[in-house]
Amino acid sequence: MKKTYQLIDETKNLDRIVESIKNDVRKYIKREKRKTLQDEHIWMFDCKSAINDEEIKEIKFTDITNVIDEAVDNNAKTIYIELISKEVKRAPKKVVEKIEDETEVESEVESETEDSSEVE
Repeated sequence: MKKTYQLIDETKNLDRIVESIKNDVRKYIKREKRKTLQDEHIWMFDCKSAINDEEIKEIKFTDITNVIDEAVDNNAKTIYIELISKEVKRAPKKVVEKIEDETEVESEVESETEDSSEVE
């Protein structure tokens, strides 16, 4: 999605324009995430933005709404948002090894439950 939004419109309230932009971004993200992936792959998004035709700069995926709010706070006339989805192989999960102390604690817990069943 590559789109330039006008933030100033005399016929619309600024809050409605901002919510419309955020809604478009959310709809695009949901649409892309619905696409099928290969096993062990996830969607990643390359994000870029520019305020008032400034130089386009990369932003974090989690900062998209913050950039939109920042543009409104700076009384910007336009905002450019670019979201490009890409399929990335998921990083392997780390395996946590058990320490001997943990197994001793687990065995103590099991023995306590066995003792309580004998009392009944």
